[in-house]
Amino acid sequence: MAGVPDQAMAGSPPYFAQWESPELVGAFITGAADPARDPRWAEAGAATPAEYARWAEHLCGMACLRMALAARGVTVTPFALMRRALARGGYVETGDGGIRGLIYAPAVAMLVEEFRVPAQVVTEIEAADIAGLIAAPGDGFVASVHPGIRDPRADPPYRGGHLVLVHAVAPDGALVFHNPSGDTPESQRDVRLPAADFARFFAGRGILIPA
Repeated sequence: MAGVPDQAMAGSPPYFAQWESPELVGAFITGAADPARDPRWAEAGAATPAEYARWAEHLCGMACLRMALAARGVTVTPFALMRRALARGGYVETGDGGIRGLIYAPAVAMLVEEFRVPAQVVTEIEAADIAGLIAAPGDGFVASVHPGIRDPRADPPYRGGHLVLVHAVAPDGALVFHNPSGDTPESQRDVRLPAADFARFFAGRGILIPA
């Protein structure tokens, strides 16, 4: 499928970036490339390049849900998923043209009611607790982290603001996750980070998606 790199870890969910061209994410983030010129924009289900460019930077949550659904054999474009979430209040368009979200409760209701996925909102947890939440194969946790997690050497100024899909625990206890805004293959899929380092970015909340 276009826009989906080969999986790097056996059993991991399919990977999707929040832009359709994972190899261009770094350029989109830095402003070196215009998302409206993403050659795969139409594959996202957007109506126009302008709509795609406006929304894509807000679709980390949709990318995470899309990955979790794809692992269950459900194929959906990010904009189709976004429109469902928007109709439920999972996103809010503000009067000044801004976009708020992903808002967890409506997104969870969408997963439960429309996709029969037994998701739930989880708050006030530590990074060390995530491993226990995804103990069974196929479990996933959409975690709120600072976007700087793409370079764990960085010291984030705050926690949260971005979403990644934690989908496994490595033998050494490291959390394994897919990052929709990773800017290299190594920072995009099956990223391994010790819970102590993950904690520096983690806001203590997210969406649990049991197998």
